[in-house]
Amino acid sequence: MKHGFLKVMASSVNIKVADCEHNKERIIEKIFEADERGAELLVLPELCITGATCGDLFYQSALLKAAENALTDIIERTKAAEVITVLGLPVSVDNSLLNCSAVISKGELWGLVPKIGDDLFLEPKEHRVIWYKENYVVPVDTKLVFKSEKHSDFSFTVNSAQGLIAVYPKAEPEYVGRADSRRIMAKAVSGIQNCAYIYANAGYGESTTDMVYSGHCIIAENGTILAEARPFDGEDAVCEIDLERLIHDRRKSKKDNSGFNGWEMPELHVDNQKGTFERHIPMLPFIPECENERKSVCRDILMMQASGLKKRIEHTNCKTCVVGISGGLDSALALMVTVKALDMLGRPRTDILAVTMPCFGTTSRTKSNAQLLCEALGVSFSEVNITDAVLQHFKDIGHDKDTLDVTFENSQARERTQVLMDIANKNGGLVIGTGDLSELALGWATYNGDHMSMYGVNSSVPKTLVRHLTAYCAETAENEGVANSLRDILDTPVSPELLPAENGEISQKTEDLVGPYELHDFFLYYMIRFGFTPSKIFYMAKHAFRGAYDDETIKHWLKTFIRRFFAQQFKRSCVPDGVKVGSVTLSPRGDWKMPSDASARVWLEEAENL
Repeated sequence: MKHGFLKVMASSVNIKVADCEHNKERIIEKIFEADERGAELLVLPELCITGATCGDLFYQSALLKAAENALTDIIERTKAAEVITVLGLPVSVDNSLLNCSAVISKGELWGLVPKIGDDLFLEPKEHRVIWYKENYVVPVDTKLVFKSEKHSDFSFTVNSAQGLIAVYPKAEPEYVGRADSRRIMAKAVSGIQNCAYIYANAGYGESTTDMVYSGHCIIAENGTILAEARPFDGEDAVCEIDLERLIHDRRKSKKDNSGFNGWEMPELHVDNQKGTFERHIPMLPFIPECENERKSVCRDILMMQASGLKKRIEHTNCKTCVVGISGGLDSALALMVTVKALDMLGRPRTDILAVTMPCFGTTSRTKSNAQLLCEALGVSFSEVNITDAVLQHFKDIGHDKDTLDVTFENSQARERTQVLMDIANKNGGLVIGTGDLSELALGWATYNGDHMSMYGVNSSVPKTLVRHLTAYCAETAENEGVANSLRDILDTPVSPELLPAENGEISQKTEDLVGPYELHDFFLYYMIRFGFTPSKIFYMAKHAFRGAYDDETIKHWLKTFIRRFFAQQFKRSCVPDGVKVGSVTLSPRGDWKMPSDASARVWLEEAENL
């Protein structure tokens, strides 16, 4: 187990009903196959040693003895395997028959967990008993918690969701719609309990006298299916589950991580170094990878943004909404949200005062896009050239206009904010903020410049998501003029346009200065959403961006992110109101509480040593 990732495997086995010798060999093969793939926990179906469809044969002493002998052989012959295995068999305890899941590892039997609610078997009592069979003295109880001595984060329970990992060995027949029901259950249980959910169902080889079994296997985590062996495919479900992610969410939800107040066995070994990392880690964690889901999310977010602004407009009874429109992504999205809010209120779009404020770095392309978009939307549009005002300000403060430093840049940003605020005062309006979540995280905003507004509609939307939301707006645009303007904005490099243009082209590209936003949004998501360490984020980023960025590049921008994130908290401590649209946001009013003078030393030292 590395960085909290535990590789698990859920499998069916090709059995023969009541043939324990045959089934034993298939189980042993599966255990070593899982071990070679690096699995640290393998879950097999219930009663897989005998088959689940034996019926009254379960009451035959010959079958019970054969099952006991098969389990003993499996334990002895797989002692070299690193994987912990959960497998099922019928067990006679105090002359009563129980449907049990056995937990075995490295030549040891650690416990037997009886299943509750099986018509063929005795309902297990709610007390602990001891099972004596040859060399094994183990607990038999429905409330067993299996833990690792070395890795305190690791724990699982069988047939319950009390542990961090919920293991469900099953033998459920297939029928139309059953697979979807299982998927819903896996997502619901893992999401509600903040746990991993491992489901292994019986498959080929079970009796088909009246029913058929599909071998459906599912691995889910926190409401998301990570891996699946679809019905009748004959495959295995294999994936790494993220224990640190689960623990983080359990801590935040104040769930008890201790499991049952029952048996605990901390001796289990969890350290299989074989195999490769198989979990899919998306490059863009804020963006759904499924196109239909992505469109649905974009639609919902735009509605949340517009609804939040609608409420603010109603509450303040403002006459106008003032938007600084630059021809860039953020201001285009803010304008589209404002248009939607006014439409929802049934107010004319001319109540939106879109203002473009060209200065030293403005290019004809962005200026043209700003105007064309406003005209296509039917909002009020005006231009305020701030060049003379900024030059006068330079004279007032004694700044050389040829010194292209931070004063040169920030003076423009603050002048633009002053213009917007004063236009809003003059027209009884609200200034709608355009800055996004990624800029807040990096502090890529001029304090009391573009940092400030009267309501920030993009404040919880990361830059990578801004792009997709804008693309969705273009795709669903009301006319070709809007669509064409948004498409050209999408093709324009991200830039604050504060330095003079070169040959009419943008000279200042944000991502050349602070780094790729896709990397920063990746770092932001995993650091804030789950509290991961720099080493774990780096490990995940290497897998997610394999072939796109080399290790040194990822490390460089990770250190940049950490430095800027800690140094720029003072800007986030006083940001304007803005609607929350996702699980990661940096509002100081409840979502992210951090002192402005917190030290980054712990995080930077770890990043330096990667």
